[in-house]
Amino acid sequence: MAGAVLENLSTRKLIALCVVLLLFQAAFFMLGGIIAPSPTTAYPHLTNKCVDTGKHRHKQQWFIPWGEFACEKIVDLEDAIEQEIVANQIVFSIEIPNRPNKMSRWFQYILTVMDITIAYHNENPLGPDPVITMEISLGYRNEGDAPGDWKELIKTTEERKLECTFDRPLIPESNDYTYHCDPMPFMELGSCHHDYYLINIRVPVHEHKDINLDLGKLQDIHIIEIHQNGGFTKVWFALKTFVTPLIIMMTIWFWRRVCALNRQSVLMERTILALGISLIILDLPIEWLTLSVDIPFMLLISDIRQGIFYSMLLSFWIIFAGEHLMDQTERNRLSVYWTQVTAIVFGCTCLFVFDMCERGVQLSNPFYSIWITDTGKNLAMAFIIVAGICASLYFMFLCYMVYRVFRNISVKKTALPAMAKARQLHYQGLIYRFKFFMFFTLLCAAMTVIFFIITQVNEGRWKWGEEHTVEVNSAFFTGVYGMWNIYVFAVLSLYAPSHKDPRKYESTVQNGDVSGSSNEEYELRRTLTDSAATEEPSELYRMTGKTAQD
Repeated sequence: MAGAVLENLSTRKLIALCVVLLLFQAAFFMLGGIIAPSPTTAYPHLTNKCVDTGKHRHKQQWFIPWGEFACEKIVDLEDAIEQEIVANQIVFSIEIPNRPNKMSRWFQYILTVMDITIAYHNENPLGPDPVITMEISLGYRNEGDAPGDWKELIKTTEERKLECTFDRPLIPESNDYTYHCDPMPFMELGSCHHDYYLINIRVPVHEHKDINLDLGKLQDIHIIEIHQNGGFTKVWFALKTFVTPLIIMMTIWFWRRVCALNRQSVLMERTILALGISLIILDLPIEWLTLSVDIPFMLLISDIRQGIFYSMLLSFWIIFAGEHLMDQTERNRLSVYWTQVTAIVFGCTCLFVFDMCERGVQLSNPFYSIWITDTGKNLAMAFIIVAGICASLYFMFLCYMVYRVFRNISVKKTALPAMAKARQLHYQGLIYRFKFFMFFTLLCAAMTVIFFIITQVNEGRWKWGEEHTVEVNSAFFTGVYGMWNIYVFAVLSLYAPSHKDPRKYESTVQNGDVSGSSNEEYELRRTLTDSAATEEPSELYRMTGKTAQD
């Protein structure tokens, strides 16, 4: 047994396999583009201005904007002045979602963004570098609970720095014109386990503590609530449930083929196994548990699984291309690639640290955000930019390695004309198949880099302003996800050791026109009978590698 399935599979079967995989790829894109809705939905909410009359100070008091237990409300803050209501008595309240709707566990997470409306007044202008301090209470209740039975999820005090501009002259005639303030990250819940959520926001004024004294004329607080569409979640879960058993079976089949050989596995085979395992970790549809169990850390787990797959996929491409280079000093040793693999692992570790700095803290305080300070915002922006640059540089380096592999093959092709016709056609077929697979690898790498950059920008779009929004269609998510599974499936199936005996092929060729075999032919083919004894992984693996030089 020698060679890979890619080399020994008949042309008709190989074309049939490619057509089937292409149809599956088209189905993944069409599933996201036709059936699945947009990945996320955003709903704007205008907070209601409730008045704290102080009647229930002896117990936990929730200010509910609507219903049987609705709070006393005012329309605008001018009414508060007329009724002699002070700022510390006003509670901005919203209920998510708007009635009569309710949240669903299919929504997976809740992300909110705050947009504040501040009017200019020459006697109370917005101060320099203003910071708003808020006392926030977050509560929840479920269907079947009493209308006023809200349970506290968290109570905290948060600060947000305002970044506002005013495009009119600062004169009395400009009074009541509003500032343009950038949206601010407000809250991120890693699960959507309950039916209703209630947010109470106080903006207390304390002169002796210099709190909220330079906010100008605060008029309204808008909350934009974003969640994953339930329809998209169902399609996503179905995809993961469908592909997981296929990849598990293919990975087991691949490794059983390797273990059946009378030799130890080579580096590339072990790397392919690790790639299959990393995709299984990514594919496992553990998100189904969120429909019955509250798992607020599911977003963090998903990011960790994604990082494991990224690191393994990027490492595989480097090793896959490197194992086919002509100028390798040594092969079949991971230490040869320690610089590239270390850089990839370091980059993925940085991704994990960045994620822990925000989503890790949000497990205990969903109102925390790394974007709320100038330092945190600059670091986050710099991280996204550097990550995008590094991903682009990686792709260019991979293209350079593939170019060197193709140049290596071109050198080897010069020996083909001196071979017997049958063997010449055999090696030409191997080369065409290998080149096609390498182009498929580059396409997959390019789509992966684009997907990584766009998703990083898309996750932060609500945190640095809507003018930088990048819309991502559902077809792009399902298409790239399907491409990863199809690519790994192809690697596992085509690079598995073939069960065909190459000595039969050798006998056929030797019975043909081989009388003119030259030294170049001998160097290129390395005698398949010896290959059968040593059971090297593939002919192309030998032909393009260091052993082909010796």
